[in-house]
Amino acid sequence: MTAMILDPDLISFRRLTQDDLPLMHRWLNTEHVARWYRVRGVSEPSLEWVTARYLPRIRGDDPTRAFVISLGARPIGYIQAYLIADNPEYAAQVQVEEGAAGVDMFIGEVDVVYRGLGSHIVHRFLREVVFREMGATACILGPEPQNVNAIRAYEKAGFRYLKTVPTPGGDAEYEYVMRISRAEVIDISSDIDATLLEGPLL
Repeated sequence: MTAMILDPDLISFRRLTQDDLPLMHRWLNTEHVARWYRVRGVSEPSLEWVTARYLPRIRGDDPTRAFVISLGARPIGYIQAYLIADNPEYAAQVQVEEGAAGVDMFIGEVDVVYRGLGSHIVHRFLREVVFREMGATACILGPEPQNVNAIRAYEKAGFRYLKTVPTPGGDAEYEYVMRISRAEVIDISSDIDATLLEGPLL
């Protein structure tokens, strides 16, 4: 079998749909995803649980923007973005500037994980969704402090450590909060599409 070419230029994003929920169920129950992208108190998410959690995001009842990550035509993972202000309890914990967004992601396919795509995925998502569509001023990520692979990938994408915060009631006990500003990702003065940065596209 020919090895799959992991070309970062093939990365794209599409909105999560209801048809993707069985795939999400499989991904969330794979060992490498469950180790870090888990929910406190839910060791093996059922399809019913996955549906209850993600269907509101698909329907627009939850402001979180949910996407499937694709490599070429193949779905390989999940990524989401949300404005920190939409979750007042979390906003009080992280205490970042107004207009900041948060991002969470995982690569679900075992033959794609730990092969250098993570930083490319995050950087493209910042440019295309977080700072263009959403118009965010900054972005934060909150991996667990022990998740060194994720932290390294986010550093390669330009994120820098901000602080470690407890997350009572959250999925992890602590988050290693990392931040990047809009200016670090998009140079408005040299971007030929700078007019698109004035507000959300959607």
